[in-house]
Order: sequence, then C-alpha cells, then structure tokens
Amino acid sequence: MSDSQYWPEVLVELRRIIRATDLQSKRMIKACGLTIPQVMVLRSIDTLGDVTVRRLSNEVSLSAATVTTILNRLQDRGFIERVRSQTDKRIVNARLTPSGTEVLASAPPLLHEKFIDRFENLKEWEKTQILSSLQRVAFMMDAENLDAAPLLDIQSPNLEK
Repeated sequence: MSDSQYWPEVLVELRRIIRATDLQSKRMIKACGLTIPQVMVLRSIDTLGDVTVRRLSNEVSLSAATVTTILNRLQDRGFIERVRSQTDKRIVNARLTPSGTEVLASAPPLLHEKFIDRFENLKEWEKTQILSSLQRVAFMMDAENLDAAPLLDIQSPNLEK
C-alpha cells in the first residue's frame, strides 16, 4: 500500500470512533434522559458528596464554566441542589437529590469504561504507542488545545438542552 492510500483508512477509523461515541450518547439520552457529561457530573457528586464546582471541574476534567452550565440544568430538573457549606457560608456545594440518585441508577455504563478495561490490559509499549499516535492525530486536526474530558462523548455540554 502506498503512503497516499493510508489516509482514507485513517479517516474511516476516526469516523468509526466518532460514530461509536455518537451512538453511546444517543443510548444514554434514551435510557435516562441525560447527556454523558451530566451523568459524569452526577456520578462525581454521588462519589464525592457535597462538592464545589472547582472540585467537580477537576474531577471530570471540564472547565468550571462548563460544569456550572451542567449543574444549572441538573438543578432545573431537580437532580441536584445547591447548599451553603456549614463551615464557610461563602462556599456553595452541589448535592445529589433523591431524584438525582434515582436517575443515576438508570444510567447505563459509559463507553469509556469498557475502553479503560481493555486499554489497561495492553502492554506498556502499546499504551505509549497509542497515546503518541492520538496526540499526533489531535495535532494534525488542530485539536491539541481543545478543552476535553477523559470521557467519550461528542455532544458539547454547552449545547445541552
């Protein structure tokens, strides 16, 4: 195969990855009515308990502004509430409501969870090779500086309904 014949196959594989994440997003919305970033934020609140936007932002690797937008939507739907810290009234924490716990229980596993299991079973050199290749692809697509979380979802949290 000549060098010029590789790029169509690479683009097909990238499209497959995008398609898989798109299908996962649609399955998630159908199953529980939430986007993947919303599920990630709810899971983090469930794990961490009462938590600030900054801590959530670090946990899910999204900007504080994005997390705030997600929290606003989750609060509007009654899945979280915001409460002032008992020790420092300047601090506002997000807390899961009973409705939030219920909807979270209906959320299916995330696509990246299976990926992580499979990735961790690779040899160290394979992990390094995959990471290096994907970093190069991100650079080639002018995407190396885009805000991204370590979860597989193509719907932007800022465009949620």
